[in-house]
Amino acid sequence: MLEAKIISGKAVASRVKDELRIEVEKLKEEGIVPGLVVVLVGEDPASLIYVRNKERACNQLGINSWVERLPATIEKDELLQLIKKLNADPKVNGMLVQLPLPEHLSEEEVTNLISPEKDVDGFHPVNLGRLMRGQDGALPCTPAGVMELIKESGVEIAGKECVVVGRSNIVGKPMFHLLLKEHGTVTVCHSRTRNLGEICRRADILVVAVGKPGLIDGEMIKPGAVVIDVGMNRLESGKVVGDVDYDSALKVAGAITPVPGGVGPMTIAMLMKNTVKAAIAQNR
Repeated sequence: MLEAKIISGKAVASRVKDELRIEVEKLKEEGIVPGLVVVLVGEDPASLIYVRNKERACNQLGINSWVERLPATIEKDELLQLIKKLNADPKVNGMLVQLPLPEHLSEEEVTNLISPEKDVDGFHPVNLGRLMRGQDGALPCTPAGVMELIKESGVEIAGKECVVVGRSNIVGKPMFHLLLKEHGTVTVCHSRTRNLGEICRRADILVVAVGKPGLIDGEMIKPGAVVIDVGMNRLESGKVVGDVDYDSALKVAGAITPVPGGVGPMTIAMLMKNTVKAAIAQNR
């Protein structure tokens, strides 16, 4: 039996960035320089890596970017005042607050204060509402990237049985709405779901995003299915793996994303796309 097609997130992300680079050059000819600011509170090691990757991507595309670095002890009111200031700054087209925040700060209160027009993470209730209603707005970056990877597989979503494992606000719930918008028949599974394997085996398109290494193995996958693994788990050995047991899935799936090198690169590419889109909308 043939092994699954490997869907390279790096390759698709590179293509998206190439298109954005051309778009940014055209904007600069009109005197428009897209600007992205990242608000970083504290020095969480993973957050530092993510922020560095975002800065690098901005530099590659010619997007003006900077980081507001704040101590982990910052008071809530001081942080909220900074966000209000950035909301009013015309040089800022896109803004994101790097999560997680220290425990004394409310992630919901902070992210809700970001202007919906500058919310390039797509987390603001207004943008999530637009997504639910099928209206135009900033899409959450990881689910938007997953949609690009599914398209790369060559499989049409309309009419297909789609299963999303995970119901987080960042991936699972937006994923449901994006697949539904493309006329997929969507089932969402979670920690209380019974007969998980049976439901997954029905899926023509399977998206897994729970943060449990090897949760889904080859026996839980329908032969020929498209499998998108959003999980990113570091084992004690230091190896990074997804939520899908890659080796067994590879023998059954029709197409599959690797970890790393699958969904991860697409998340940052979609963030860049949201930033450019915001710059265009704010200057038209």
